[in-house]
Amino acid sequence: MNLPYLARLLLRLSTGLERIAPERRARHIEFLSSMQQSDGGFSGRQGGSDLYYTSFALRGLAVLGALDHGIAMPVANFLRLRMQAQVPLIDLISLVFSAQLLESAVGIDLFAESKAAWPDNLTDLFGQLRCTDGGYARSTEGKAGSTYQTFLIALIHQQLDKPLPEPQRVADFVHSQHRDDGGYVEIRVMRHSGTNPTAAAIGTLETLTSWLNPNDTGNRTAVEPVASFLSSMQIHTGGFRANTRIPLADLLSTYTGLQALGDLDQLSLARIDRAECYLASLEQPGGGWHAAEWDDTIDVEYTFYGLAALGLVLGAR
Repeated sequence: MNLPYLARLLLRLSTGLERIAPERRARHIEFLSSMQQSDGGFSGRQGGSDLYYTSFALRGLAVLGALDHGIAMPVANFLRLRMQAQVPLIDLISLVFSAQLLESAVGIDLFAESKAAWPDNLTDLFGQLRCTDGGYARSTEGKAGSTYQTFLIALIHQQLDKPLPEPQRVADFVHSQHRDDGGYVEIRVMRHSGTNPTAAAIGTLETLTSWLNPNDTGNRTAVEPVASFLSSMQIHTGGFRANTRIPLADLLSTYTGLQALGDLDQLSLARIDRAECYLASLEQPGGGWHAAEWDDTIDVEYTFYGLAALGLVLGAR
């Protein structure tokens, strides 16, 4: 049985992180746990529980093997309340990811507890983001598909075990985002590729394999040019930059660059030792990661990116 994309990814990250020292693991668990609020959710940079940051905190704890019932039960209560309220679209996506993670990690099935139509209502709502180009926009007012949003919607359908409408049109949209430099763009008007949309495009194509004809070679990724683009985004510090017009690396781009190379089975093209040095430069002694060298704040989102990138690096040794 083929695992969903996110389950395979989290398994890959967890396997790599099995190699970190116990005290190093413990301080990141302690930091992530410290961000849980009295209502069960996790806070971001502004304080107060937030669905978006809760999703990242749960993923971080999961890859560290620390998502247990003691943490999960209060989170489940937090999510139950949010399922009964009106929340923004991006928060709905985070809610689904969190709910699915609770089910896989500790067996709490929030969707079974809710109205049976809740997943169907969700996919219908996300269907309103579909654009004529075959992709999904970031909002109902959007006229052009977003590579990243399309990736998220594809993941949601797979997580909910709901067929993605017209998957071939989604694949065609993703391929239309490919550029001559080897990478992919976020929206169609862009000429130059970025690390993050390229990772999203590769992840989408990986997810679509469960719905598309496997014999259709037109849906396969042109591995060599994409891998070449991604490896060119790694700079002398060992981190990856977001695009060619930004001179400095950041943690998000470093993680997504490594993840996409891993998806392409081309992680050997990255300078793993340099990447590990870059990650260490942003890792904090009390747990957590900064987003980049100019950042002075630690949050759960970038801590997950740091852990995820570290898991890929350690797994590539």
